[in-house]
Amino acid sequence: MTDRPRADASSLVESLFDHGTFERWDAPVGWEPTDPRYRSSLARAREHTGPDESVITGSGRVRDVRVAVVVSEFGFLGGSIGRSAGKRVVAAIERATQERIPVLALPASGGTRMQEGTAAFLQMVAITGAVNAHKAAGLLYLVYLRHPTTGGVFASWGSLGHVTWAEPSALVGFLGPRVYQGLYGEPFPANVQTSENLQRRGLVDSVVPTDRLAAVVGETLAVLSATAPGANRQGDAQTDPRSDPPNTGTAWDAVVATRAPDRPGLKELLAVDGAVVLRGNAPLWLALHRFGGNSAVVIGHDRRIQAGGELIGPVDLRVARRGMTMATDLGLPVVTVIDTPGAELSVTAEESGLASEIARCTAELVAVPVPTVSVLLGQGAGGAALAIFPADRRIAATDAWLSPLPPEGSSLIVHRDTDHAAELAADQGIVAGALFADGTVDRLVEVMAPDGMARLRSAIAAELACGPTPSDSRRTRVPGAGR
Repeated sequence: MTDRPRADASSLVESLFDHGTFERWDAPVGWEPTDPRYRSSLARAREHTGPDESVITGSGRVRDVRVAVVVSEFGFLGGSIGRSAGKRVVAAIERATQERIPVLALPASGGTRMQEGTAAFLQMVAITGAVNAHKAAGLLYLVYLRHPTTGGVFASWGSLGHVTWAEPSALVGFLGPRVYQGLYGEPFPANVQTSENLQRRGLVDSVVPTDRLAAVVGETLAVLSATAPGANRQGDAQTDPRSDPPNTGTAWDAVVATRAPDRPGLKELLAVDGAVVLRGNAPLWLALHRFGGNSAVVIGHDRRIQAGGELIGPVDLRVARRGMTMATDLGLPVVTVIDTPGAELSVTAEESGLASEIARCTAELVAVPVPTVSVLLGQGAGGAALAIFPADRRIAATDAWLSPLPPEGSSLIVHRDTDHAAELAADQGIVAGALFADGTVDRLVEVMAPDGMARLRSAIAAELACGPTPSDSRRTRVPGAGR
């Protein structure tokens, strides 16, 4: 892994930006060490790589959207960060904040520069402060983790992205393998510090090949920078704002219908131009989409992946919370999509804090200071559903349902068998029609109609166009409280 070819910083910049748009921001390095051996090492690094330090910074256009970059040059002393490199990173982020443009960080580094000790180590604090200030200004901070990214760089500006992508099969981790083996006398376990493993654990959103990076970054910037008020994407044309009629079948009919393998779900909702999936192929997705004139952060359940046995766990709920934080930082509304048979029930989930993650996710959605819309798209079982349900405005598919447990589980508790599942589904008031009648849900949409997904996108657009809700208490309203 460590001997693989690496793109140098200049080549990466050339492939990323629209032709002829990149402008270097780097001021000359103004500090030189007194240690002659270290001075010689710096001179050799400059001669070997071209840049005068381990990072290059600047700005340019990606798909015609201006963005600032901080790019590590791994060939320069392993991309390590000393005081001059740290100051350069800080200066670039601060300039981007002043000019109100996004930042894309592309680290490839062994971490802090050992030749400079504590002075270099503390640069991570300064860089983190600059990133925090940039995000506090409501500006986008993106990260692309390259091979390798370790140590203090990964533990600071490499882990603070609103969105984090990573190079395929990259070595990414806090403790460098050489240090681990030297300390413990054995190699670090294989396949732990890899992009793919971090993606599975919700620490990386997507693994993106370098030759796809410009396209992915461009798509993300485009959906966040589109500003035309009321501009509609495909499928978002406004329709009659009134609800569709409630489903006339039984509660158990609705439960069965929402479990059908061919039922449309989150993937179909996002299957239009302008949707950018940041984290997919997981029980819970994180995406960006433009509904009518509003870009939104979408947090949603993938029913098909859950049907395959991979259920909502603590990792997924932490991703949901990260999506809410991104929406808050950028002032974007949140759209949640509920379609789950229930959370993961296992020893691992218990020990990893499933219950506390459900509580935190629910609490943060209730408190998030941006407009919110939730969509009860199909199954809504248990804490995995409740965690992303409370919102300013609530939409439901006409045959969707919301329940503390799947009806079979409720039957086991009440009757010690599953034979009474249909009876309890009817008695518990779980179906969308009942939820609409008592004010828990604001709008019903027939998603199984031929144009069902377009109708749903239109309904979301209409709710977002209403603007902020005057009272936060709407998010905690209970059945019978009225609409």
